[in-house]
Formats: sequence, C-alpha cells, structure tokens
Amino acid sequence: MMRISALLAVSTLLWSVTLFAQPTGQPGSGAEDTPWFQQTPENNKFALIIVGASASDEIRQRLRTWATDLHGSLLADYGYSSNAIELLMDDGRNVGNAASIVSGGSQLEDITAAVERIRRDSQAGDQLTVFLFGHGSSTFGEAKFNNVGPDMTGNDLAGLLAPLAGVDMVIFNTTSASFEFSRALSVLGRVVVSATRSAAERYDPLFGGFLVAALTEKRADLDRNGRVSVLEAFNHASGRVTQWYSDQGRLSTENAVLDDSGDGLFSREPGTGQPDGMLAEIAYLNVISPGVQKTSPEAVGLQAEMQTIEREIFILRNQKVNYLEEDYWNRLEALLIDLATRTRRYNDLP
Repeated sequence: MMRISALLAVSTLLWSVTLFAQPTGQPGSGAEDTPWFQQTPENNKFALIIVGASASDEIRQRLRTWATDLHGSLLADYGYSSNAIELLMDDGRNVGNAASIVSGGSQLEDITAAVERIRRDSQAGDQLTVFLFGHGSSTFGEAKFNNVGPDMTGNDLAGLLAPLAGVDMVIFNTTSASFEFSRALSVLGRVVVSATRSAAERYDPLFGGFLVAALTEKRADLDRNGRVSVLEAFNHASGRVTQWYSDQGRLSTENAVLDDSGDGLFSREPGTGQPDGMLAEIAYLNVISPGVQKTSPEAVGLQAEMQTIEREIFILRNQKVNYLEEDYWNRLEALLIDLATRTRRYNDLP
C-alpha cells in the first residue's frame, strides 16, 4: 500500500512523462552524462532581451510591447530580480514608458556591455536566456540580426557569449530568416530555438508574440508542475502559430525549430523521437523559490531536491533505450517514490 500511495502522489508527473514526450534516443547513460541545467537555490538566472531596429512605427510598438510584457512577467511570475534582466531596445533612447527598465540599445557595443555585466555577475551553473526580437536577414550564406548600427551575425553573438564559461544557455531567436543565425549558436549543452527553419522564411514571424503569450498567460505548463520548461514554451508557441495559419486558411510562412544536441540539425517536433528535446525539457525559465507560505530554508531545500528528482526522471525517460526493461522500470519506480516522499514532507511543512 505504501508503494501504491507513493506512486499516486506523483501520478501527474508520471502521466506527463508517458503522455507528452517519447524517448529521444540521445546518447548517454543517465543524469551523470547530462551536467547542464541543474537547478539549485544557489544558482541564479539571467535574461538578456534584445529588441532590434524596426521597419515601421507599428512594428516597433509591437516588438516593444512583447519585450516589456516579457520583462514584467519574468519579474512577477518567474522569480527574476530586476538586476538579473538586461533589456536592450532600439537605440536605447526615446523608449517611452520603458525608459526605467531599458539598460541600453541594440548596438553591438551595448550588447557587448550587457553580456559583460552578466559575465561579471554570474558563475558556473547559472542560466542565461537570450531573447531576440526584431528583423533578421540571410543573404549569400551570412545571416544577421538587424540591430541599430552594423548588423550582428550569429558568429558575432557566439563570440560574445563564449566568455560565459559554465553558464547554461537558452537562446530564442524570433526574427525572420533566423535559421542560419541560430545554427551558428548551436553547441553541446545549449538550447537554441529559431522561429524559422530556412533563409527563405523572410516574413515577420508570429512565433515571438505567441512565445511571450505562452509565458505571460502561463498556459504552457503542460505537466502542471508549476514551472515552464523551454520545451513546453516552444511546443505551446509553435502550436499556436500552426493554429493561427489554419484558422486563417493560409499556407504557413514560418516553421519554428529547436536544437539542443549541439549538432546544428534542428527539429520541428523535438522530444517526439527526434534527437532534440532532452535539454529543453529540463531547462526551466523559473527561478527556484519557495511557495508563498513556505519560506523556510528546509522548504527551499526540499523544493530544490524535488526539482532535481524530476530532472532525473525526465533524463531517465529519454535514456530508456540504454536500459534493460526491468532495470528501467525499477529505476523509475525508485525515483517516483523518492519524489513522493519529499513532496509529502514539503506539503507537511507549516
């Protein structure tokens, strides 16, 4: 009976493990081979939001709204501190009501300065999520982000991020023709999302707006664990894009893709038998924080332990092909019981 009760206590998680994703078959033998995105109370999370140059006042206002809504949600809903978010917008001036939260423009020198501030404040094991809003271009094999001043290439951004050794990274490139730019950022241990899958997809994508909506409306938490993973945000936003084109009776001009295996080969449906999706599933946008009524050090510690076990469960599920059937289910059962035990202790705390 104790075993049955423990499994029932985490039935929602088990349901999500079996329903929402299938083994990816990525190489490795378990959590020890996946050192990235390990969340603890000691790790910090940073966000770099860059809004590039706009072709019209209407587009400029739309991009600014996305960026400021995202900034507000990261503060209010995801546990970020104000000094952990760098918002770079246009040329950094004449940004209206956003002036108090904008720390610079989208010029290359301002991006360089913002990354340097994050490097100075971060340490190994922290997480940085980069959001790119604006226009992109790709001609003659060179893809660019249209920022103010000389445009930034994917290689430029890769070089800027290189000094952040040991910092886990997620990059959302929501611009048009974003694929080649995004591919230059692909490395082992990093999650890269591109709103488009080819240089031919040049129209302004809808993906960025749906991504922000997925985060601000908190509808992307499919497994109902109170946190939003990068994979959940990606799936929700790309699904909304597909639905929009279907409702309009139009042929889609954008196809969002994700790479987290470091091979530069992006997947449209990560986590469904594809080589991508495992890291995106354990990379969360939320900062670890105790519940509103549970602020004790024990509560924070238990919450971190619970999230670590959830992470091990997802990794094990993705590595199922590497185990004998009985061994796999024994390991999974042990993890689920461990999670149930800690969950019960957490819930019993005053």
